[in-house]
Amino acid sequence: MRVSSLLACAALAMTLTSAALAADEAPTLGISIGDPAPMATVKMKNVNGKETSIAEARKAKGTLVVFSCNACPYAKAWESRIVELGNASLKRGVGVIVINSNDPDVNVQDGYDVMKERAKQRKMQYPYVVDATSEVARAFGATRTPEAFLFGADGKLVYHGAIDDNAHEPDKVEARYLQDAVDAVVSGKTVANQETKALGCSIKFRTRS
Repeated sequence: MRVSSLLACAALAMTLTSAALAADEAPTLGISIGDPAPMATVKMKNVNGKETSIAEARKAKGTLVVFSCNACPYAKAWESRIVELGNASLKRGVGVIVINSNDPDVNVQDGYDVMKERAKQRKMQYPYVVDATSEVARAFGATRTPEAFLFGADGKLVYHGAIDDNAHEPDKVEARYLQDAVDAVVSGKTVANQETKALGCSIKFRTRS
């Protein structure tokens, strides 16, 4: 009886440990359509060496927040479209900030120096920043790279999800989800398709200390 009890306790301990580890890897919070951006004033290191925040990226028409990275094949496939849309959005009065929440210890390609190179190569005109604890991604409930969150002029979430419906074949894109959402925000209209499924690699969350 004593042996059975000890085995049961050990099994329970292993279950709780596994759950704790899983919780460390997955977001603990999340936002819904109509919510403001969480942790908006948290400073993050930009590729220009300075620190900035989501709040500082905000512009009159709205704010586009994209969680992305350097290493993910999906992020690479969508990157040129994200840059084109991001740079164009700035000119239309929508603030843009791209956030890398991945742990570079998992993949060195997600390190800061590579971020600086990619930003320069792609001619990103917006901040590309490091979420040094992955807590910003967790607060958003972000799980994929890339994953887009668009906020309207009032600071409320109006679109969440994918960039478009075809990552690897740009010429076959039929639904430009994020582009349509930005167009609506700039025009002061309601976003027709407010949520889509974000497709991409899982965010490699940093371990909580």
